[in-house]
Amino acid sequence: MFDQSIQSKLIQVIDELEKKVIGQRQVIRHTLAAMLAGGHILFEDIPGTGKTTLATSLARVLGLDFSRVQATPDLLPSELTGTMVFHPGKNEFQFRQGPVFTQLLLVDEINRATPRTQSALLEAMAEQSVSVDGTSHVLRQPFLVMATANPIESQGVFPLPEAQLDRFLVRLQLGYTNEADEIAMVERIRFGNGFELQPILSGPDVIELRDFTRKVHVAPDVLQYIVRLCRQTREHEQVELGASPRAVLAVTAFAQGLAVVARRDYVIPDDVQEALVPVLDHRLKTFTKWARGTDTGEVDVLQEVLKQVPVPTEFAEVKH
Repeated sequence: MFDQSIQSKLIQVIDELEKKVIGQRQVIRHTLAAMLAGGHILFEDIPGTGKTTLATSLARVLGLDFSRVQATPDLLPSELTGTMVFHPGKNEFQFRQGPVFTQLLLVDEINRATPRTQSALLEAMAEQSVSVDGTSHVLRQPFLVMATANPIESQGVFPLPEAQLDRFLVRLQLGYTNEADEIAMVERIRFGNGFELQPILSGPDVIELRDFTRKVHVAPDVLQYIVRLCRQTREHEQVELGASPRAVLAVTAFAQGLAVVARRDYVIPDDVQEALVPVLDHRLKTFTKWARGTDTGEVDVLQEVLKQVPVPTEFAEVKH
């Protein structure tokens, strides 16, 4: 039986995180919803916007173990997943776990790691396990990867291929905050007016919330709306690669996560509309992207798709 009091604590989680990550309530909501949906998060943003602070703060408030890895071109897969170490006293090799054996893993500047190291992380993200010397090691649950990438740097980086981008449920950006929020940030961090964040949930609570999120009701009309939105991206004249069937599952999962954050047990069309850009922006490939050299084309296409597909007006709010 699901404990409703756990869901009610999600607002406390958001409020607590806002004390540290100021002026980013929507990004915090999206991060939390992605975590509840069981997905991984890619933060593609300029340095200094608070990505690392958000990751460490989230781990603290959710009561999760945390590890951080700085990706560099010389980072080996074994330094991420772990390796076999010989123990002379026991005259045998034993497995020494790498930083991936945690609950919340932050991979800073993931696009600086080589494709080989990126592939090792891909297995952990997709299979929730890693293979070393032919032996599979299951990762701790809940397991969440938050990776950062600097979209401005072009030297010494290895862009993530579409297959690995697809493993991230959402791609988010923090961006700049307003003047008042920046003043508050300086006062809390630089002038020592800060405080320690308090744990609100625990690992078992997060697992229970994830199980509940999978059962959040999606009415037939809302599910059809999700499918039609994704199919429309494949038919758009500016789209070279549209949303895949896996993307349909991702939009559904993230919409369920948003519903849980809003303290509902059913998805509404507003959840779907809010989920579309974070989930599909990094999965689409448009002709506009190659012509302009930016990613703005994908967002424009998705906004057009939202206008083209009719919104369901009647749907079942409660599963009977």
